[in-house]
Amino acid sequence: MAKQRILIVDDHEVVRLGLRSLLDRQPNFEVVAEASNAAEAVEKTADYKPDVIVMDIRLPGNSGIEACQEITEKYPESKVIMLTSYAEDEMLFSAIRAGAAGYVLKQIGGNDLVGAIEAVGRGEALLDPSLTQRVFEQVRKAQRDAEASAFAGLTNQEMQVLHLVSEGRTNREIAEALFLGEGTVRNYVSNILGKLGVSNRAEAAAYAVQHNLRDYLS
Repeated sequence: MAKQRILIVDDHEVVRLGLRSLLDRQPNFEVVAEASNAAEAVEKTADYKPDVIVMDIRLPGNSGIEACQEITEKYPESKVIMLTSYAEDEMLFSAIRAGAAGYVLKQIGGNDLVGAIEAVGRGEALLDPSLTQRVFEQVRKAQRDAEASAFAGLTNQEMQVLHLVSEGRTNREIAEALFLGEGTVRNYVSNILGKLGVSNRAEAAAYAVQHNLRDYLS
């Protein structure tokens, strides 16, 4: 089986030496080059076409994130693992947006780093276990924010009307439930359809269910 070709990128020579010593002991790895900054990382990726790049996130000049983005755009066959001492959310999500296939902390054990490189080499995406919960929390928050913004143009009364529409109530039933005139309810429904950009009550009901309207009723 062909060895995985690895490029090590870190501005500290001692770190590069330590990583090379660890990875050179693996029979299925071959460290083909080292780089000390972002520009060298891009150049040596072009020269050596590594399978996996283990790169520090903080580098002199351009950051590892900027180098990662350039590499993943120009050389998508080379997978980047960001290796960092920092568990900062913004760095984590910037690295993901830049196309990093893995993000691990430098506190990781040697065997775990080897496993991470093997996983990324197989085409898998990998996060340090200590960071996984943060990603899920951000995804859930983004989903909640998107759902809330889906009803941003509706008044509280319109949201109540939409909720009853989603339950299949008729205008008369909604009027009785909210102590409104039936004509007023018709006007509310018409306004809701316009604000949501849907054509009929069924589409409005589906929209309400899809965006979890119940969670935003006061």
